[in-house]
Order: sequence, then structure tokens, then C-alpha cells
Amino acid sequence: MRKFLVLMLVVVSVLMLAQVKLTIWCSEKQVDILQKLGEEFKAKYGVPVEVQYVDFGSIKSKFLTAAPQGQGADIIVGAHDWVGELAVNGLIEPIPNFSDLKYFYDTALNAFTYNGKLYGLPYAMEAVALIYNKDYVQEPPKTMEELITLAKQIDEEFGGEVRGFIYDVANFYFSAPFIFGYGGYVFKATEQGLDVTDIGLANEGAIKGAKLIKRMIDEGILTPGDNYGTMDSMFKEGLAAMIINGPWAIKDYKDNGINYGVAPIPELEPGVPAKPFVGVQGFMINAKSPNKLIAIEFLTNFIAKKDTMYKLYLADPRLPSRKDVLELVKDNPDVVAFTQSAAMGIPMPNVPEMGPVWAAMGDALSIIINGQATVEEALKEAVEKIKAQIEK
Repeated sequence: MRKFLVLMLVVVSVLMLAQVKLTIWCSEKQVDILQKLGEEFKAKYGVPVEVQYVDFGSIKSKFLTAAPQGQGADIIVGAHDWVGELAVNGLIEPIPNFSDLKYFYDTALNAFTYNGKLYGLPYAMEAVALIYNKDYVQEPPKTMEELITLAKQIDEEFGGEVRGFIYDVANFYFSAPFIFGYGGYVFKATEQGLDVTDIGLANEGAIKGAKLIKRMIDEGILTPGDNYGTMDSMFKEGLAAMIINGPWAIKDYKDNGINYGVAPIPELEPGVPAKPFVGVQGFMINAKSPNKLIAIEFLTNFIAKKDTMYKLYLADPRLPSRKDVLELVKDNPDVVAFTQSAAMGIPMPNVPEMGPVWAAMGDALSIIINGQATVEEALKEAVEKIKAQIEK
């Protein structure tokens, strides 16, 4: 009788698997590789995987409509800053602890963590770093003091025709490494998640970071009019020695024949690393899916593995979220440098309350670099604006 029951359970399991199909929504860059990986998974587990292309900008909104009805994809591939909204609405499933988690960068895992639970499997990171023109800079500076000295020398040598250092200074995303490096933060990180009532953008560290930015303005290294377009075009034309930008810009610099190098943003002081914002891409599971147990198996025991993550990197070469995958691509100095920068960075807050931060901090930086208020006054006003928006 016992053997019969075991046999029946096996038969039922096989029949259930025969009816199961995992559906994945992803953007164009992941379609081909996920179709190939889906075939590998089917060969190993007997479960077919259907990969559907959805424009990246539409994945979250489409999922928000379909998932509450128990419809849509079993798995979506998207950005970590979707997590807060999707988790609050009960639409994504926490991912249980699994053995290979220890191989992932903490920054990547923290990005997909909400209220102490992991809600996504990260596969790629993105962060800015120092990009320099080797025709002017033989060795990248290790500290900001070295960068400032070198930038002044280049400015003087070329009479201002070549800028020693330029970046999109009034953009909070690009200025954040200086503010976070000294101890500023957007929302306080706690074991339960981000405390959105505790905003650290006017604390002692944030003030010190903003004063470093203001110093570079006051000493003529940066100008209030510096923006992304100016920085990018000057670097492509060989008229900027050092900039802060991300991996998305590298192809254009190569195409323009720039003899460039990439390095982490210099330490603010010896032993005080700059900490850029980090964006992370990953896989999230539909909490309403009838196939979520198989989806968890697909992610934790197949996608998360070193070999699979390496295949994902080769197909979509972004900064890897697994440390041992970086070892496999260490012959690419650009990826190594950007990944080192990301590993030291701070994930962009994955909560809806992040929305008001961008405009408030952009205004504060503009006020600071134009000398319209003190650093302390501008940052305090920004925090008050953010709190007022959150409390609405």
C-alpha cells in the first residue's frame, strides 16, 4: 500500500509538472539569453520556460495590472527600485535563503531587500566611476586632494581649453558619492528596512560632502554651468581629462577614439571611500503565481549559479552581482573598476518615498554651487521639502 501511495505521488507530480510553464517578462537585452537558459532548464527539470519581451518602461505597470488578478508573468526582470511598491502591494514573493547567497555582493542583495526580506535575485549592477583620458592622466588620482591638484595643473597647462575635471555637478545622482562618502544618507538603513522618517541629507557628513563640492566650485575646478551634456561632449572631443560617468557612456568614448581608463572615484580623504548610488537589475517572483515554488527553484538553484550568471554577463555585459563572476571577467579593466565602485556604493532607495528626493536635492545643489545660500541652509531646506512631500 505504501509503495502504491509513493507511486501515485510521483505520477501526480509528473502530471502537474507536465502542465506547468514558467513565463518570464523581460526587456530586449535579456530575451535571447533567457530563451537559451530556459531550454537548459527544461532539459534538466522538464518545465518549459516562455520568455516574453516587454518594453522595459512598461514591465512594472503591466505587472501591477496583471499580478493582482493572478495573471501575468511568473517572473519579471527589472530594477531594484520597483521593490518597495511591489512588495507593499503583496505582488512579489520573498526569496528564501539559499547557499549561493554568500557569493553575491552585499550592495546587490541590499538593493533587493525590503523590510528585512530579499525580494529579488540580483544579476547586474550599475554605478558611476572616474573616467579619465590617458593622454592627460597617466595614473588616476587616489584621493580627491590629488584630483584637485591634478585638475588645476591641467587647467593651467592648457589655458582652460582642456578641463582638468568636470561632471554634472547639480545632479544629485552624480554628486551623491561625496555626500554619502562622508556619512550622509537619504533614508536611515535599519534591520527592518529603510526608515523614511530619518533623512540624513543635512547631517554632518552630508554637509562635509557638499562643502567639498562647493570648494571645487570656489577654486574654479568646476563651474555652476557644468552639466551632463557639456561633460560628455568635452570628453568625447578630448577636451576633458577626468569626469564622473557610468558604463553606459563607454561605447561612445571608444567610438570617438578616446584613450580612456576607468577607476573608482578617488577617496574623499585617505581611508574614506566615495560611495556612489547603485542601480541593480534582477529577477522578481509573482506572489500570486501558482508556479511560485518552481519559480523559486528556477532562480535559486539555476539562475543564481556561477555558470549561469556568467552566461548572463556574456549576453548582457553589465557589472556582475556575483563576486566570483567578476573573477572570470577580470581581463576587462572597465568592468572591474566599475564593479569596484558599485561594491562600495549605496543602493538607490527602493521605496516610493524616494520620488521627492531628486528635485529637492537638485535644487539644493543648484543653490549651493551658485552661492545663493550656505551649504547648511540649502540642505536643511531640502530635507524639509522632502519631509513635507512624504507627509502629504
